Amino acid sequence: MLFKIISPLILLLLVVLQLSAQQTKVRGKILDAKTQQPVPFATIAFIKSADGTITDVNGEYYLETKKPTDSIFVNLVGYKPYRFAVNKNAFQNVDIKLEPNEFSLNEVKVYAGVNPAYALLAKIIKNKEINNPNKIESYEYQAYNKMELDLNNIDSAFKEQKVFKHFKFIFNYMDTSVETGKSYLPVFITETLSDYYKQRRPDRSKEVIKAARNAGVKNQSITQYTGSMYLDINVYENFITLFNKAFISPISSLGRVYYEYYLTDSAFIDNHWCYQMTFKPRSKTEPTFKGNMWVNDSTFALKRIRAQISADANINYVKGLVINQEFEKINNETWFLVKDELFADFNLKDSSSGFFGKKTCLYKNIVVNKKYPDGFFDDKVPQKSITLDDANDKDSAYWNSNRHEQLSKKEENIYMMVDSIKNVPVFRTFVDIVTLFVSGYHPMGKVEWGPYFSLYSFNSIEGPRVRLGGRTTVRFDKKLRLNYFLAYGFKDQSFKYGAGFKYVVSQTPRVSFGASYNDDYEQLGQSANAFMADNILKSLLMRKQNNKMTRIRDAKTFFEKEWFEGFSNTLTLNRRGILSNDAVPFVLNASNDVTEDIKKSDLKVRELVTSEVQLNTHLAYNEKFVKGPFDRVSFGSDYPVFDLNLTAGLPNVMGSKFEYYKVKLRINHRFDINPLGRFKYTMEGGRTFGKVPYPLLNLPEGNETYALDETAYNMMNYYEFASDQYASLFCEHHFEGFFLNKLPLIRMLKWREVVYGKGIIGRISSENAQKIYHFPEGLDDLSKEPYYEAGIGLENIFKIFRVDAVWRLSHLDKQYGIQKFGLRAKLQVIF
Repeated sequence: MLFKIISPLILLLLVVLQLSAQQTKVRGKILDAKTQQPVPFATIAFIKSADGTITDVNGEYYLETKKPTDSIFVNLVGYKPYRFAVNKNAFQNVDIKLEPNEFSLNEVKVYAGVNPAYALLAKIIKNKEINNPNKIESYEYQAYNKMELDLNNIDSAFKEQKVFKHFKFIFNYMDTSVETGKSYLPVFITETLSDYYKQRRPDRSKEVIKAARNAGVKNQSITQYTGSMYLDINVYENFITLFNKAFISPISSLGRVYYEYYLTDSAFIDNHWCYQMTFKPRSKTEPTFKGNMWVNDSTFALKRIRAQISADANINYVKGLVINQEFEKINNETWFLVKDELFADFNLKDSSSGFFGKKTCLYKNIVVNKKYPDGFFDDKVPQKSITLDDANDKDSAYWNSNRHEQLSKKEENIYMMVDSIKNVPVFRTFVDIVTLFVSGYHPMGKVEWGPYFSLYSFNSIEGPRVRLGGRTTVRFDKKLRLNYFLAYGFKDQSFKYGAGFKYVVSQTPRVSFGASYNDDYEQLGQSANAFMADNILKSLLMRKQNNKMTRIRDAKTFFEKEWFEGFSNTLTLNRRGILSNDAVPFVLNASNDVTEDIKKSDLKVRELVTSEVQLNTHLAYNEKFVKGPFDRVSFGSDYPVFDLNLTAGLPNVMGSKFEYYKVKLRINHRFDINPLGRFKYTMEGGRTFGKVPYPLLNLPEGNETYALDETAYNMMNYYEFASDQYASLFCEHHFEGFFLNKLPLIRMLKWREVVYGKGIIGRISSENAQKIYHFPEGLDDLSKEPYYEAGIGLENIFKIFRVDAVWRLSHLDKQYGIQKFGLRAKLQVIF
């Protein structure tokens, strides 16, 4: 489903034209003409323009302007001023050598004292509570957001690839990035115009997206994602989260621990006298920035800041990231963000092609400390995004009169050319290939076939297995999805099949219902996060022969109702027939009373039938989603997430013979412990009331593969333990390279440390201790001793692997093929 949301971004990375650049761009390095050493903190600016910068600690600079200027001025105390001409509307790389001024001075005595930059920093920190926009009681503004993706690192070899055979014309109109010096081709652009409202107490916000434009793609998910609500960078906070990694802000309360500061200039900016301060990391190993900021001399609020992540920051695929922000004084007392720019350079490796991501947010009509009437905000949700029905239908005249800054010619041309590119026949084939790779399904008009990783698999019960399946697409129906599959095992020589549907009544709030029937093998006691039973990867990664799968005949219907974002209920009616086999038999315990229709002489039961009703309640405060037509992806929440499941077994309904009641509560939470990394935990507890056979007890999630499963017990086999009341705890901490980054040679690998521990306690009540069915060999209860395991691992190996060493710490005397120690691996893509 995630592909449905981001596919326009991926597919258009290779297919759009841009016309000639309308900007003058210059980058280079300034050196001392005599010593050939870099010259930091030199002022460099376009003449007759307000566009300028200062060189960083390495003497490097880059700047650009849209104004018609062709000259640049360089100035620094102790050096002769320097002017030079540049070509208009072009990119150029210019290195400069400054001549030092030579003059004699009388004797000067210098006394040690406090770095004036530290004194200024102290005043900035002291006034952060006043100047931090998040501390304002309420505010509103009109926001204009623009995002652009550009394909970069384009060379002649890249252009000659066969995939571009029918797209050669797009390379006639390339540009060069002033930030990196890389050539690039703009391929996607999206704009939104919205009204945003924020109230501090109680914490409520609302965004009304009035207009959206997406390079020929009308997609509400992209519209919501590019709204200002999801693009918040606040440098006043001590830590800035970028790509799920916490960076230390240059004006953090701990700033002097991580940065060196220099007071470099002072000037009037918009009639406010400001000081310029430059900052750079003290250590290469920390997630920090380098750059400069302008600070007002009386309020000590930020006027401008430019921050670039440290080149040695332990972050994947991001070769460079620059933040530019500008602030204005509102009502003569409050400083507020009016311009927010973010530039990121994404590459798998230095020599490969990647893409630039550019975000520009402009804010106007700012009103602070306004009192909102009752009912203005939704009392049920702290954060709400509303997209007006006609947001995607605004014409060019509307945009030309309402956007906060006009698009350049190249940006306008992206919109004009997308449809032309999509008409090239090979484009459809390219789309299908990318769809297959990302989603697992191959689209064919109104249906898509897959997933491809289940076409062939094997296991000890079915032997080699083949499977054909598919589902309908939005071309079939925008609200209704059908799914189906047919499989055959060559060893057991039997067919398996399934079919179902899902109908989405409403997206916001979400209302849907559906039904399904499946006759297939299933692994009881397997986590929801594990590989599907017929995934070829599971077949290849099994650490022992598994004959414990069970044939399930499952009929289900459900109704999902979201009351508001983050709070929903799902009601499910389920009839399951669980068939016994030699490894997991259902043999009645002769010492128990048996039902009248089963003779005690015939103790082996072929099928266990249950009918039950379930009610699941999901509560996640301030949870964010990106929605597709049939499914959605949660961005999670900064607060604990609760899931409460209530189940009732219905006796004498559709063949069921058991009456029971279950309650299960799960709590998930993840949060940053800066600068030590990220911590997450899961607590779960449950109870089963009533006398039930062992397949209906709680079977802790085991894992019999070499793949690391964060939601399972990786050293526990399937069918090891059972209980009717239990409590479990899982804790995991990601140090994000906190220790390894400090080791000179190891830090080059960018490995990151992770540790975890998990355990479960439980017991079987006296009622279920009598065992309706005999436990199969190896199945035991947890009443004698809890089960727990722990692991320590390295993630980010080659940027995609995590490998853990895992120890089983209890129940070590079991004789049924347990492992006390093992290595588990996981494939993951993380920043």
